[in-house]
Amino acid sequence: MGDGSAAPGVLVTDEALARLRDAAMGFPDPIAGIQLSLAGRGPEGFTHRLTLVDRGEEPPHDLALPLAGGLTLFVEAENLDYLDGVTVHFDPADPRANGFVFDNPNPLWHDELAMELQDLIDRSINPGIAAHGGYVTLLDFRDRVAYIEMGGGCQGCGLAAMTLTQGIETAVREVLPEIERIVDTTNHADGENPYYAPQKK
Repeated sequence: MGDGSAAPGVLVTDEALARLRDAAMGFPDPIAGIQLSLAGRGPEGFTHRLTLVDRGEEPPHDLALPLAGGLTLFVEAENLDYLDGVTVHFDPADPRANGFVFDNPNPLWHDELAMELQDLIDRSINPGIAAHGGYVTLLDFRDRVAYIEMGGGCQGCGLAAMTLTQGIETAVREVLPEIERIVDTTNHADGENPYYAPQKK
């Protein structure tokens, strides 16, 4: 199969590129390109995201890679190490990302402690809160601090703080006491039942 990009580290196949061009041409506003980013990690590996980038809204720190046909691929700056070597395919029979399929050869985390935390989330924490329709995503891990986001029924839930302190933090301390802190980055005001009311202006 041919490729639509000669960019280092990222390959977009011809069929995937054609679909991206169609999306850009069908958008009412001028498009600068497409951003490739990571949306999360889980038992099945990485979750990737492709987003149209409006002209004038180009991410200043992303790696800008030219694609055939005049499009630019913006590779998310903060996850460059985890997006190196990705191949973007298109399979109309695959429903997971509107037909786009991502082959990513990278490990979920380069940090061993982060990998252990990811395994704990996938194996124990998420199955435990799935009964309430919620899930937790490990967004980042640095300096022994884990940055998470709550989704599903946990976003905006009045018990989210209790889930964090009595559920997630307790489970992590028991198994991985080396982790010093867990930071919830969730915007709970956007949940279905937000308990963090937005400030009045």
